Amino acid sequence: MRLCMCVCVCVFLHCVVCPDKIPGLQPWTPGFSEAHHVTIGYGRKVLLISSATVHSIEIVNGGKLVIADTNRPILLRTKHILIGNNGELHIGSPDCPYKGNLTISLYGRSDDSDVEHSYFGRKYIGVGTGGTLEIHGEKTLSWTFLNKTLHPGEGNENSYHFERSWGNRGIIVHVVDSKTGEVLQSDRFDTYRSKDESRRLAHGKARVMLTRACTTSCSHPLCLCVFVCVCVCVCVWVCARMHLCVHVCFPRGQNLGTKASSEARSSRTFHSGYGEHFTITTVSQWVQGKITFSALAPPPVCLHLQPHVCTSTLGWRPGHQLVVASTDYSMHQAEEFSVLPCPTCSTNQVKVEGKPAFQHMGEMVDGVDMRAEVALLNRNILIQGEVEPACYGSESCKFFTFDTFGGHLKHGFKAVHIQGVEFVHMGQQSMGHYPVHFHMNGNVDQRGGYDPPTYVKDLSIHHTFSRCVTIHGSSGLLVKDVVGYDALGHCFFTEDGPEERNTFDHCLGLLIKAGTLLPSDRDSKMCRGITDGAYPGYVARPRQDCSATSTFWIANPNNNLVDCAAAGSEETGFWFIFHHVPTGPSEGMYSPGTTEHTPMGRFINNRAHSNYRAGMILDNGVKTTEANAKDKRPFLSLVGARYGPHQDADPLKPRVPALIHHFVAYKNQDHGAWLRGGDVWLDDCQFADNGIGLTLASGGTFPDDDGSKQEVKNSLFVGESENTGMPEPDRRIWGPGGVDHRGRTLPRGPPGCPVSRRDFPIRGMQIYDGPINVQNCTFRKYVSLEGRHTSAFGFRLNNSWQKPGPWFSSMQMDGDKTTIFHDVDGSVSEYPGAFLVKEDNWLLRHPDCIDVPDWRGAICSGHYAQIYIQARNPASLNLRMVKDEYPDRPLELVGALGKRNQYQQYQPVVMLAKSYTVHWDKPAPAEITVWLINFNRNDWITIGFCYPKGTTFSIISDIHNRLTKETRKTGTFIKTAQRDKISHMLLFLKVQAHNQKDDFSFCSAKGCERVKIKAVIPRGSAPSDCMTEAYPKYAEVPVVNVPMPKKLPRSRLVKMDLNETNLLTHWSLEQVNGKKIYQSEDGVHLTVLDGHSGQVLEKKGFRNAVLMGIPAQIENYISSLKNE
Repeated sequence: MRLCMCVCVCVFLHCVVCPDKIPGLQPWTPGFSEAHHVTIGYGRKVLLISSATVHSIEIVNGGKLVIADTNRPILLRTKHILIGNNGELHIGSPDCPYKGNLTISLYGRSDDSDVEHSYFGRKYIGVGTGGTLEIHGEKTLSWTFLNKTLHPGEGNENSYHFERSWGNRGIIVHVVDSKTGEVLQSDRFDTYRSKDESRRLAHGKARVMLTRACTTSCSHPLCLCVFVCVCVCVCVWVCARMHLCVHVCFPRGQNLGTKASSEARSSRTFHSGYGEHFTITTVSQWVQGKITFSALAPPPVCLHLQPHVCTSTLGWRPGHQLVVASTDYSMHQAEEFSVLPCPTCSTNQVKVEGKPAFQHMGEMVDGVDMRAEVALLNRNILIQGEVEPACYGSESCKFFTFDTFGGHLKHGFKAVHIQGVEFVHMGQQSMGHYPVHFHMNGNVDQRGGYDPPTYVKDLSIHHTFSRCVTIHGSSGLLVKDVVGYDALGHCFFTEDGPEERNTFDHCLGLLIKAGTLLPSDRDSKMCRGITDGAYPGYVARPRQDCSATSTFWIANPNNNLVDCAAAGSEETGFWFIFHHVPTGPSEGMYSPGTTEHTPMGRFINNRAHSNYRAGMILDNGVKTTEANAKDKRPFLSLVGARYGPHQDADPLKPRVPALIHHFVAYKNQDHGAWLRGGDVWLDDCQFADNGIGLTLASGGTFPDDDGSKQEVKNSLFVGESENTGMPEPDRRIWGPGGVDHRGRTLPRGPPGCPVSRRDFPIRGMQIYDGPINVQNCTFRKYVSLEGRHTSAFGFRLNNSWQKPGPWFSSMQMDGDKTTIFHDVDGSVSEYPGAFLVKEDNWLLRHPDCIDVPDWRGAICSGHYAQIYIQARNPASLNLRMVKDEYPDRPLELVGALGKRNQYQQYQPVVMLAKSYTVHWDKPAPAEITVWLINFNRNDWITIGFCYPKGTTFSIISDIHNRLTKETRKTGTFIKTAQRDKISHMLLFLKVQAHNQKDDFSFCSAKGCERVKIKAVIPRGSAPSDCMTEAYPKYAEVPVVNVPMPKKLPRSRLVKMDLNETNLLTHWSLEQVNGKKIYQSEDGVHLTVLDGHSGQVLEKKGFRNAVLMGIPAQIENYISSLKNE
């Protein structure tokens, strides 16, 4: 018996059905009427198959509108499209992108008589609650980088020249591309020699040449024939079978048998399909037999892009518009180009029309990636706002000459996914009307139940009137491959503070200009001119209140920025701002102070250049209250804030560092980056050609700082690179600089400086306050000029605490006098663990300190800390502090605050385990508080305060908890038998810390320990100066508590000069520590020195005759050197 088993295998194939092919759709042709109000509802499903003009479209109650993907362009004009509850609009799908050409044009004026929608306003595509919007255009390469530098004026006349002698008689044929003037093929037909050549001309090779050209070329070729002998004929055939023949024959009566050199010439100009022209010229000379053919074509420019790019398969087509970003200080050097056909271009090349006016870098410069961004502006789906020729009827006309009432797209939805769309003339200079706006949508990813998560991808948003992408009260949105160009106001904008977990992936913003909406959007003119929201009579301070226009405005640090570029903003590239409380419709969504403690999301591989104020700022908050008599500034003006990230945004939990990885900042006029907060850690970053590369400031103000630190590792700083830029017509920012003192563009001076200052001190890394750790960083090309100081490191100087000057020169402000620098590894002073101090600050010195006259400083050792003296009633006194070991060398401090403040603060650095006295230029303050800063457990000093006789005291010690803001008393003043009593008008205190502190904390884990002295001072008392009573009575012999560290072995400063070159006797001379080394051969000569001792290890010469171009031999030689 046989059993027959049959196994049935069913294979289910996934079949993609495009939205316009779904059964049940009704073809729809609404016609052309601006009075036609369209409602698609109650389950009606329609397919728009042709262009149309209507008043408005509302899709509600199960209605569905699908746009047909046809070969014919579709233009849909309407005042608005409203997608209401259960309404749907579909244009393509993720698996079936729309391939046709669709334009949705939103028309209407701001003063129309129509009643505007209470939520969406006018001129919009609005997605209401329960609405669905799916737009999926063709996938394109959104933006990439140049891979070869584009030079100004590049693209000289592209000429072809052909010349032959008499031996090349006959008919010479050239096939020329009619759009570019490029010669595609050529051949000669000697019809005098053989009839076969005539047949080949009539029926063979010439026909094949023309047919092949017509078949394979992107454009219509021209077949040009040069008839040699009696006349010259330019014959033109095009693929459309058109024929044109232009004859130029010899003049009548010309004796062809003479030896005279007669000439026939024919020339014609042809217009290409892109508005350009090229000229064809043919010449034939009799007797001498010279034949020439030339084609003078327009100047095509070839953009070389990243090697992995394939523009032909990713939507970069002839006629498309590109924008190339500036790579200089001015964002206005961004340039637009049109794509031309280029059959000979490689996959990563694109030919464009016109000549560049500026240089655009396409390479690494001095180790820094300065390649210009190149973005595609066009998409096959266009959503645009129709605008008037000029501004009309609005307050914005005070600041703009053009119409700023564009269209806008706003979401409050069931599902939204937008990809492959171009937005032009969108946004309005009024709140809530932006090109792409997610408004109060909550979680729009899986947390909110959205599958797939909401996204906008591959968008081009350009020439807009209010922002690019706005995220308001929404979290989890993916914004990927979006280009924002020539926009007003913050481009990529998170609004109120609760926006979290949004990801900006490979987004580009450039040419971002000021707008009128928020104080932070406005420039100086707008800030002063717009008084709405300010307290009556308030005069705005633009640099403090406004002037913050940014490409990326991030109101909550818990957002992700990856592979993004801020390539030119009126103020700043990336700005992390803090809302102490959420504002607007988001009010109450988090507790006060949450964003200031929220850990930062991913910030990886981002870049910023060509910004005015800074490439990146992490600082400041916005004013969250309305203007009032106490604070007259408008709502949402810039205010101070401090960032201190902690786990779960809870300051009682451990700190979490904000990590900034591979950030590139170059050609930013003021700062590459200004980062205030802790902990903020940078790794593998690049800074070049910024006024100031990087400024780090601590996360808080004493006593509320939680002891964070900032650090920079494995990073590169370049002062003035080989990217010299090019002068603007007014040459305001042009001057000498760099290693060779060549002309170059220059950064500007301090905020408010109208033009570049040639004496502005360029700095690589600027220290404001610490602690700061710098590790394994490289500094290049910081060169001082006559009248201009330049430094790799520097302190922030333009404040009331410190004053400009090289090293410690002529610096007499409190911060200058008390500056101390810890040289951990000895790389600066050659003494590991030593401290660098100002030469005349004897509070910090001991007998073994080493003076360095060139620095006006000294190298010392010791245990150091700081006391923070607050003085009240009065707050206008000058303080003189004396170390008992050096009574004749007092330190005078005037206070860090203005003399009209309610209190004054003095912050002397002290050497621990020493004794000091304090004196005043007037009667002593009635109240003094002494805080112990950076004192560890059992650290102490003795300090005596001078008071007039007859003063009575109330003294307590307590500890202040920075988190709870609670203060706990720890002791009261008790008289003792010896120094701890009132004597000779001095109150002596031994201040000692009793609690352990963390490494980078100002205070102990339990809080800040302090002593408070309240004094009742007799009226009419003399100045509290007890110097004559205190010394020599309390003078002490100087003692070295901490021995000086040992000097690094074999270390000394090496001086190397290239003294002269004698051109007559052909030798050059260099000096190494006084030793002369002569070189008599031509070429490049290298001298290898020991980095510690300065000893000459070896010399190597490379003659010019051997080098011949790029000196690979030099590179190989240097690479072979061993670092021992």
